[in-house]
Amino acid sequence: MYQIFPDRFARGGATPIEDGKWLHENWNDCPEYRPDKNGKILNNDFFGGNFRGMTEKIGYLKSLHITVVYLNPIFKAFSNHRYDTGDYMQIDPLLGDENDFINFVQECEQNGIRVILDGVFNHTGADSRYFNKYGHYDDVGAFQSIYSKYYAWYNFKKFPNEYDCWWGIDILPAVNEHCESYIDFITGDNGVLKHWMRKGIAGFRLDVADELPDEFIEKIRAAIQEIKSDALLIGEVWEDASNKISYSKRREYFYGKELDSVMNYPLKDAIIQFIVNGNTDLLRQTIDALLDHYPKPVLDSLMNILGTHDTSRILTVLCGQQIFEKEKMAYARMTSSERKEAAELLKCAAVLVFTLFGVPCIYYGDEIGMEGYADPFCRRTFSWDHIDDDLLRFFQRLGEIRSRLEVFKEGIYKEIFADSGCIVYERRTEFQLIIAAVNRSQNKYDICFNGKMFDLLHVKDFNGKFTVKPNSYAVLSNVCLI
Repeated sequence: MYQIFPDRFARGGATPIEDGKWLHENWNDCPEYRPDKNGKILNNDFFGGNFRGMTEKIGYLKSLHITVVYLNPIFKAFSNHRYDTGDYMQIDPLLGDENDFINFVQECEQNGIRVILDGVFNHTGADSRYFNKYGHYDDVGAFQSIYSKYYAWYNFKKFPNEYDCWWGIDILPAVNEHCESYIDFITGDNGVLKHWMRKGIAGFRLDVADELPDEFIEKIRAAIQEIKSDALLIGEVWEDASNKISYSKRREYFYGKELDSVMNYPLKDAIIQFIVNGNTDLLRQTIDALLDHYPKPVLDSLMNILGTHDTSRILTVLCGQQIFEKEKMAYARMTSSERKEAAELLKCAAVLVFTLFGVPCIYYGDEIGMEGYADPFCRRTFSWDHIDDDLLRFFQRLGEIRSRLEVFKEGIYKEIFADSGCIVYERRTEFQLIIAAVNRSQNKYDICFNGKMFDLLHVKDFNGKFTVKPNSYAVLSNVCLI
């Protein structure tokens, strides 16, 4: 899987800019991070990434053996992140039009790639057709009148200026997901979900799934699967989703009627701690907990991540230089030696993400060594003219390995060996076997086996024994991939 932040991946042709927004002339500029004169971060700066640009880069995605593209929000909105939805039924004009979107989806499909969208149904934008706080839309919004057809969608404490918001952010009025007219607008026959499913997408990633009622998620799943029986529904859940409690209720994500799987934040955190600290304890505990708590279809569909639009870039995290002031974050860069060391650590982390149960998801640009601290610096434009070719080739090889071996789809996981600094495990089906090893210690370890095994990352074969060197990694298989 490959995650794209639409404004920042690739630009194809001119970008029409709207009132209240501004466009960077230089693709490689730093995103705006400073508040305006009123102390607010407006997120109204754009770089012009669009669907035509994405379509032009499908060949690049194929080189990584991507089979799923996950897009951050694409619907009309005021901000560059577009989590403040303005109109669920319209592609944001800065990204192109509906034909540009459909062409991208179709071109992806012809190249063996499916597209899933970000479903943001817990809140809308204040500047939206439905709330219309600033009067920019022709509909009468909930903020404008208690007689608006959208009024029941929101929870007003004191009309019109006091209303429930997502995390208290007043530009993101929270939606009442129990409101029948809102539910029908999202899940009905002419609703949002079916409209976009009919355009050829393969499913949705649900934003803040733990803030959506179980009954609503059930209807979302039913709606998308009416159009496409194997439509995918991935939830954004940062904790163990099998025993998640939100709003004093144990969630029912994996009872068969809601989510197919979730974003794998617990594994992300455990991998990073192991790679940085060289101790396997948390990683092994997390793997055991996931195996114990999650049904196998959920395990096989986990969205395995090292970073997202909500976290610092993985290369920056692995560098270990902590910065807390945004002025310093904006201009911080690694030295060449720091980059080289962090890149080697990233390779270790990538081996784990690509070989454990679940589906590896690359956050755009991580595969070429992009740096960046927290939002908005983790959302810089893709550095097409500054690519770490060695790192890119490594990710391309990992993608090729996964694409050519069936064992990664649903092979059984088993730990073979682990101590404080090294972990070795296998994935196995009836005919295929891979053995993965990541060693963050100064020790050497011999992996013994019967017959011949192939080192897939270095295209070598070994009889009876393979030695895992200090601070190294390996992916061995009984299948030769030249």
